[in-house]
Amino acid sequence: MNNIGLKDFWRQTYKTGSPVPLVISIQVCLFVLIYFLDLLFELKIVPQSFLEPTVRLLSLPSNFSSFIAQPWSLVTSNFVYVKLWTILFDSLWLYWVGQIFFTFLNTRQFLFVYMASWLIGSVLYMGFGSLIPMPSNLQLMGGSLPLAAVFAAIVTLVPKYELRLLLLGNIKLKLVAIVYFGLEFLALTMTNRPAAISYFAVVLFGMGFTYALKSGMDWSTIFQKKQQKPAKMKVVVGNNIPTNRKHRYDLPNQDEIDAILDKISISGYDSLTNHEKETLFRASNSGDKVDG
Repeated sequence: MNNIGLKDFWRQTYKTGSPVPLVISIQVCLFVLIYFLDLLFELKIVPQSFLEPTVRLLSLPSNFSSFIAQPWSLVTSNFVYVKLWTILFDSLWLYWVGQIFFTFLNTRQFLFVYMASWLIGSVLYMGFGSLIPMPSNLQLMGGSLPLAAVFAAIVTLVPKYELRLLLLGNIKLKLVAIVYFGLEFLALTMTNRPAAISYFAVVLFGMGFTYALKSGMDWSTIFQKKQQKPAKMKVVVGNNIPTNRKHRYDLPNQDEIDAILDKISISGYDSLTNHEKETLFRASNSGDKVDG
């Protein structure tokens, strides 16, 4: 029974087509490992604490000269957390934002926005960190930059989508975004100005991705292999649309929305029929909600 339960958990969590559970799992495992190393010191099993050296080694330095000595930090810094509240908030927020993102867009687009924004933000952070006077030990860690870009991308696509928040009821996504981005940017401005600049840049990048998508340019197609000229797009309305996309975030109208968004990426928003535009608007403005 335990093996069956474990298999079901693995299938429902990691084989859904969404990379979000994997990202969260890596962040949590690294967080536990970092503090396990510190626990060894507290129990006097090892002569010195490995907490600070490990965090420093895995976090992104604020200048290119230090980065050359630890290039792996470009990848690892995205998963490093040292505060329980921060990793808890970011993990839950990534999960909720991921639910909304995969309602309207696909895994390839998520990965593009997530990875490209982290790369852009990291380069800008080190660039401005070299120009702006700041403590030499200040580093960048955590997944707030790609999370902001993913959130910006989806809120630009469906600003009137509603979240059902505890004690607050239904709130439009654009209002949540204004508060979220404002507080994050303000906090970074006071503690880490290069990170604040990078944060602002990746938010613009996420918005730009969606505006480009609406105009018929899907930046994420750089991940696709070149194929033969696609057949003429046919938008089918109903429940008989075949799909190989399987994840927990599917909604009743998921396949129809996928077809409409694919048509936008090929021919642009103006190519949609009035019915398709109405369907997309209704999906972003009506009763589809995510509990938070």
